[in-house]
Amino acid sequence: MKIALIGYGKMGHIIEQIAIQRGHTIVSTIDINSAEGFNSADFHSADVAIEFTTPDTAFENYQQCFAAGIPVVSGTTGWTERLGEIKKQCENGENTFFYASNFSIGVNIFFAVNKYLAKLMNRFPEYDVSMTEIHHIHKLDAPSGTGITLAEGILEEVEHKKQWRLAKEGEKPFDTDKPEDLVIHALREGEVPGIHEVRYESDVDSITIRHDAKSRAGFAFGAVLAAEFTVGRKGFLGMNDLLDFQ
Repeated sequence: MKIALIGYGKMGHIIEQIAIQRGHTIVSTIDINSAEGFNSADFHSADVAIEFTTPDTAFENYQQCFAAGIPVVSGTTGWTERLGEIKKQCENGENTFFYASNFSIGVNIFFAVNKYLAKLMNRFPEYDVSMTEIHHIHKLDAPSGTGITLAEGILEEVEHKKQWRLAKEGEKPFDTDKPEDLVIHALREGEVPGIHEVRYESDVDSITIRHDAKSRAGFAFGAVLAAEFTVGRKGFLGMNDLLDFQ
């Protein structure tokens, strides 16, 4: 499989290593200082593009790939207010786009557990729920795409929560005057790859589920698996298609 890497920072380099280990070839690397690579024959020879860049550049990168007829696998977050436009561009079967807020296999298992737990907890409104996430200081968006996905999973199941919001400065978990809000505490510390915790609290006990990423390698491995899955398929795809969770 010939892969074009769009975004060649820490994540791009780890994806490159894993892709080569799995027998694939990196035919093109494009970064913020080499955007002319979109016009190269090497880029146009790619079977798939893996894109990890920034919220400001991601959407235009997708357009460049679609124009070249190259399927896209993207893990960039913070731009998804335009996700509907991408889905519409994939409806005619000409474009292929695989999107995940987090490509880690473990995180996607965590998503499934989170949603199942929320469905159970909906029967017990005496438990309040709060979320905390910790990421490295270079993370541009808060909450993260992973945090939003977790929050949306809870909101789909827990009827007394109406919307998520980012915690105010100094606000503590469960210390809110709006009990209908699902509060997300987004912390940025050092080089933490990613920690996500969902906590249900009552007067008598608490229930906590947590995912702690040890490195970026889990995200990169999942992205390469997604690229392998995407080649030869059409339309809008995601981790549920790849992992086939029932």
